[in-house]
Amino acid sequence: MRSICFSPKTPSFSISRYTTHSSPSRSPPLLTLPRSSISVSPVDQIIDAASGMITKWDPGSSTFARVTSLFYESKREAMQFLRCVDDLQKTMHLLVSENSSSAKLIEAQTLMQVAMKRLQKEFYQILSMNRAHLDPESLSTRSSRTSARSSLSDYDDEGSPDQDDNEVRDAGDSIFEVEEASSTAMADLKSIADCMINAGYTKECIKVYKVIRKSIIDEGIYRLGVERVTSSQINKMDWQVIDLKIKNWLEAVKIAMKTLFTGERILCDHVFASSESIRESCFTDISKEGAALLFAFPELVIKVKKAPAEKMFRVLDMYTAIAESWPEIESIFSFESTSALRSKALTSLIKIGESARQMILDFETHIQKDSSKTQVPGGGVHHLTIDVMNYLTSLADYSNILGDILADWAPPAKSTSSLLVSYFESPETTADNESPEPAVTLHVAWLIVSLLCKLDAKAKHYKDAHLAYLFLANNLQHVVAKVRTSNLQFLLGEEWINKNEAKLKQFVASYARVAWGPVLKSLPENPTAVITPGQAKDYFKSFNSSFEHVYKQQSWCVVPYAKLREEIKETIARKLLAAYGRFYETHKVTVGERNVMLFVRFTPEDVDNYLSDLFFETSDIESAGGRGSSSSTLSSLNRRHSRLTI
Repeated sequence: MRSICFSPKTPSFSISRYTTHSSPSRSPPLLTLPRSSISVSPVDQIIDAASGMITKWDPGSSTFARVTSLFYESKREAMQFLRCVDDLQKTMHLLVSENSSSAKLIEAQTLMQVAMKRLQKEFYQILSMNRAHLDPESLSTRSSRTSARSSLSDYDDEGSPDQDDNEVRDAGDSIFEVEEASSTAMADLKSIADCMINAGYTKECIKVYKVIRKSIIDEGIYRLGVERVTSSQINKMDWQVIDLKIKNWLEAVKIAMKTLFTGERILCDHVFASSESIRESCFTDISKEGAALLFAFPELVIKVKKAPAEKMFRVLDMYTAIAESWPEIESIFSFESTSALRSKALTSLIKIGESARQMILDFETHIQKDSSKTQVPGGGVHHLTIDVMNYLTSLADYSNILGDILADWAPPAKSTSSLLVSYFESPETTADNESPEPAVTLHVAWLIVSLLCKLDAKAKHYKDAHLAYLFLANNLQHVVAKVRTSNLQFLLGEEWINKNEAKLKQFVASYARVAWGPVLKSLPENPTAVITPGQAKDYFKSFNSSFEHVYKQQSWCVVPYAKLREEIKETIARKLLAAYGRFYETHKVTVGERNVMLFVRFTPEDVDNYLSDLFFETSDIESAGGRGSSSSTLSSLNRRHSRLTI
C-alpha cells in the first residue's frame, strides 16, 4: 500500500506558508508572570485586542462578515484571529483562578462564543468548498503526485525536447496547483481544529467534520455500486444480476481500501493530530457504516440458494479481494473502536472459506449422484467429464487461495472401494518424499477419482465391451489432456499424469483386443504355414467377412482427440497388418491366379487405408475447447456409415 505521510517539519505545513508577505513569527504567550503579579492592564489589552478582531468577523455585526470567508479573504488576518482567540483563552484561565464571576471573565466568555461560531463557520466552509481537493482519492495519491513532480523536475534538468516543454510544464503546474490547494485546506482545517479543541469547543468542531466527511464516504460507497440489500432481496435476484453486483463489489473493495478509507484516515489523522481520541472518534463514526456495508456483502452472496456452478469462482474472487486487502484493513481500521470492522471483514473471510469448502463437498456429491444412463454415441466423451474438468481447470487457477482455504481441512476419507484405491494411492506419503501432499492437491485429485469411478460405472451400461473400453479411453484422454494444458498439471504433478497415461494405454490395448480380435482370429495362428488352396480360400473368405463386419461396427466409434486417434490406429495396425500382410504375401498365390480377384478382396494397403479412415468425422474436442456435441457427433457418424460399402 502506498504510504502517504505529512510531516509537520515540511515547509508547506508551517504557519509561515499562510502569509503572502513576510510576517512575524507567532508571538509567545503574553501572560508569563506569576498569577499574583498580573496587572489588570495586560488583561484589558488582550480582551480589547480580541474584541476588535472577533467583532470585526462576527457574522451578526455586518453584511461583510456574514458573506465573506476569513480564511479566503486574508490568511494573515486569519492567523491573527487564531492568535487572539488563543490569547483570550489563556487570559480566561487566569481570570477564573482569581475571580470566577468577574465582569472581565464574562466579557471574555461572550467574545469566545462569538469567535467559536466564526471558526465553526470557517471550518464548515473550508470542508464544503474543498470537497474536490479533499476527496479521498486526491488525499490517498498525494505521494504519487509528489513523485510525479519530482520526476518532472528531473526531466527538466536533463532537458526535454522543445515540442514537449509546454505540455510537461502545464502538467507540472496542474499537479502543483492541486497539491497546493489540498495542503492549504488541510493546514487551515488543522489550525481551526486545534484552536477550537484548546478552547473547549471540541464537540462543535467534530460535529461539523463528521457530518460533511461521512456524507463523502457514504456517497463514495454508493458510487462504487455497493447498496444495502437484504438476504431475501438477493435470493430473489437472477444470478446475472447478482454476478454483476459481485463484480462491482470486487472493484469497490480495491478502491475503498486504496483510496476511499485510506484518504479519509489520512485527512482525519492530520486535522486532529493533537488528539488521538478525537481522531479515533471521528474516523470511526465517519467510516463504520460504509465499511460495515462493504464487508457484509459477501455473507449475503454465500447464502444465495439457487446459483450455477460458477458461483464457486465468484466466491473465491471475493475471498481473494478481502485477503489481498487485509493489510490495508488492519492499518486503516487499527483503532480499538474500529475493531468490530476488522472482525466483520475477518468473519466474512472465514465464512467465504467455509462456503467454498462446502461447495467442493457439494460438487463431489454431484459427481457421485449423477445417475444418467444414456450412452454417449460411439463411446465418446461424456458430458459429466467435460463439465467436471472445465470446473476443475478453473478451480486450479485459484490454487493459492484454495491452499489457504483448505489448509486446515482434513483430507478425503479413505474408501474401501477397490476402484478408488486403484486410482488413488495413499495420499500420506510418496516414495521420494515423506511429507504429505498439499490439501488442495489431495482434494482436487479426489474429485478426479470420483469422476473416474463414476465413468467406470457408466462404461458398464455399454452392451459391447469394445465400446466400454473406448469410452473409458476417450474420457481418460480428456481428463489427462485438460490436466496437461492447465494449472492442474502443477497441482497433480508429472507422476500423476504418467500414471494415468499408462492406464490410458491399457484401455487402448483392451479396446483393440476386444474389437479387432475376431479379425485376427480369422487368420491362422501361423500366417506363413503351408496350407491347401481350399484352406487358403476359406481363410481369405473368413477374413473378408470378419474385417467388413468389424469395420462397419467400428465406423460408429468416436475418438475426438487426434493423438488418441492415431495411437488406436497404430495399435490395431501393428498386429492386424503384420499378420494379414504375411498371410497375404504367402497365400495369394495359393488360391490360384484365377481366384485372386474372387477370394482376395483386400490387399494390405487396402486394410491400412480403411483403418486410416476410422474415427475421423467427429466433433473434435481439442478444437472445440473441451465442449463436444453428442448430436453433431451422431449426425457425422450417420453420414459416414451411409457411404460405407465394402
